Amino acid sequence: MISAALRRALTEPGDPVLRPLPDQVVAMLETLHAPPRLAAHLRAVHDVAAQLTDAVAQRFPQLPVDRSAVLFGAATHDIGKIRHPDELSGPGSAHEPAGYDLLLEHGVAAPLARFARTHASWHRDDIGVDDLLVSVADKVWKGKRVTDLEDLLVDRLAEATGREKWSAFIELDDVLDRIAADADRRLAFQATHPVGDLDG
Repeated sequence: MISAALRRALTEPGDPVLRPLPDQVVAMLETLHAPPRLAAHLRAVHDVAAQLTDAVAQRFPQLPVDRSAVLFGAATHDIGKIRHPDELSGPGSAHEPAGYDLLLEHGVAAPLARFARTHASWHRDDIGVDDLLVSVADKVWKGKRVTDLEDLLVDRLAEATGREKWSAFIELDDVLDRIAADADRRLAFQATHPVGDLDG
């Protein structure tokens, strides 16, 4: 039996309207009795990742992106906070390896589970475009712009398209500005959902 608070976080439309999470992710969050605030956060980042990948595909069609992997990664990147709930309202990185392990325990393949580990580690050598997109989505959903992270993505965009970096930057900057414009409304949506199941 899942709580009413978690059900609301998973199903309320939101403003702006947020896409539903993948069915597999919803089932995991329900099974694990995820905090409603976490479910709301994952929905916001997942929705932004969808907007970002769609815009990148339109403006940079030469860039190889596994859209379904990016969306799954965005939908599960913070799932380790189920085991480290203090990191829902405070700093910490213990949720990253914990999330990876949790996903593996629930039958998620390592190439998809990796986003739980990589979403805050974009300087690692094994980071690919899909990882960068999840990381950017995890920042820009709340209007945060991280220059060194975005520069890494610009490098990949320029390399894939043969365009100058400044040109790729201008395109990406426009996309991120448009997404960031709704940050306050997404933050408000997340804030309406409790960190714990106080209301059952």
